[in-house]
Amino acid sequence: MGIQKDRVRLNVGGKIFETTATTLAIAGRNSFFGAMFDEDWNLQPGSPTDHLIDRNPDCFAVLLDLLRTGELYIPSNIPEKLLYREALFYGLLDHVRSAKWGPFDGNRLRLSRSITGRAPGDGTAIRAGPDGGCCVAHGSMVHVYDWMLDEHPAINLDYQRVNDAGWIDSDSIVISACERVGRGDGGMGLFSASTGELRYKFNVTHDDQVKSYTAGALSFSSDDKIFSSCKGRSNEYGIGVWDQTTGKQIDFFYEPPAWSLGDADKLQWLHGTNCLLVATLFPRKDNCYISLLDFREKKMVWSWSDIGAPVFDEGLLDERRVRDAIAMEDTSSICVVNEYEDLGFMDLRSTGGSVRWSSRSRLMKGKMPDEPCYPKLALHEGQLFSSMNDSISVFCGPDWVLTSRLRRSYGGSICDFSIGGDRLFALHSEENVFDIWETPPPPIM
Repeated sequence: MGIQKDRVRLNVGGKIFETTATTLAIAGRNSFFGAMFDEDWNLQPGSPTDHLIDRNPDCFAVLLDLLRTGELYIPSNIPEKLLYREALFYGLLDHVRSAKWGPFDGNRLRLSRSITGRAPGDGTAIRAGPDGGCCVAHGSMVHVYDWMLDEHPAINLDYQRVNDAGWIDSDSIVISACERVGRGDGGMGLFSASTGELRYKFNVTHDDQVKSYTAGALSFSSDDKIFSSCKGRSNEYGIGVWDQTTGKQIDFFYEPPAWSLGDADKLQWLHGTNCLLVATLFPRKDNCYISLLDFREKKMVWSWSDIGAPVFDEGLLDERRVRDAIAMEDTSSICVVNEYEDLGFMDLRSTGGSVRWSSRSRLMKGKMPDEPCYPKLALHEGQLFSSMNDSISVFCGPDWVLTSRLRRSYGGSICDFSIGGDRLFALHSEENVFDIWETPPPPIM
């Protein structure tokens, strides 16, 4: 691109800055400075040599230096929130975030900080937002934090227990909740992340009538669909599908006999195969049910259950109970985990096969806490994560070798964790505290 190295003078809040068009172009097309350039990244013809910007000059000096060097240094006399506000005005928040923490790498994560909430012991879920913020479900409340970890107005569901939450974008959160018998409440709603306002509810219709229901696990597809496990009082057991833009129900996969969908603990949309992973796990049910649903053909294309699975040693029965599951499309397999963090693998190319267990943590036996949290799994950019007690293990490579472990001593066992916005958030069970893990930014050469 033909960026001219023209000198540019900027009068910011009465202070004169001199820089080049090359430096300002680093801010990007969608920034405040993008309008100063034409399509070829040359300064617009007739553009004034002096630009008056009525903003804070001290903050601008920090942001201009960020564009020049790629490094962020905030003097002690400048409040960080003030700098972030100015960065938002100039369209430089992504540059600030990139300078504060680098691209996500589970093997290089460092504990950045911890946030303590208001209600110890009842945290149920944490979900990372797309821009580095998060939301935390506590009973009937959902606390929302932006990427600066400032708390926004809480979302209060009036004593309806929250089952799951998910981000559509940085200002929109979907929340699923339990039905309150006799009230017609429960189900799902779309809320503003910044104000906590309910925008609309997602209804379930059966026999042309709107039904009350309990919404459970959530998942989202790339073509703007929302999936949720559903339990109603009539025949509304299964997986509902809604258009996230209009809020209208567009499909429903009814639970087949002798199977479990409406009680699902985990949903995962598989972008490559356009199928939905549905996992109902112990102890929600006495048995485990994992399946892949194809909504185009309205059929279950893959399934596995531990019902009737061979057990050669009765003492191993509890050890082999599946606590979480995640599909890995690259290897056409499903990874499962038991309460001892043993990983198991199933081949998606064969139905009804057995789990190939790989013992990872025999040393954990006999050292379980009084009230352990069941392990959770996550897959992010080729790295597999598994929580166990107060730590999160990172596995890499084709054989999923344990490469690192994240642990801190405060807050007790990890009941949930989530990855997004180049951050990992871990929610502890004994204290209402969650940790934020970040990858340090790469060094400037």
